[in-house]
Amino acid sequence: MPDTNPHALDVRRRRLLFRATHRGTHENDLLIGGYVAARIAALTEDEIVALEQLMDLPDTDLADWLTGRAPIPAEFDCPMLRAMRASVAP
Repeated sequence: MPDTNPHALDVRRRRLLFRATHRGTHENDLLIGGYVAARIAALTEDEIVALEQLMDLPDTDLADWLTGRAPIPAEFDCPMLRAMRASVAP
């Protein structure tokens, strides 16, 4: 069931922004953190859920998929990851 409490969504947004900008590698801090920082205030709850799931993936995989060094595997291919990849594509 979606959590429509605005305060709860704000807490989740702040947590996601921190996680996105403190990934452990500078490259991912820029790739993921930049995307999230620019869009976090406008994300819907469904997009927040999708982003929370992506934050649990390994940094090396995310960096490879976002930069195009590796294709996004079918099991992880989702609109959120495709949007992130499109935002960093040359």
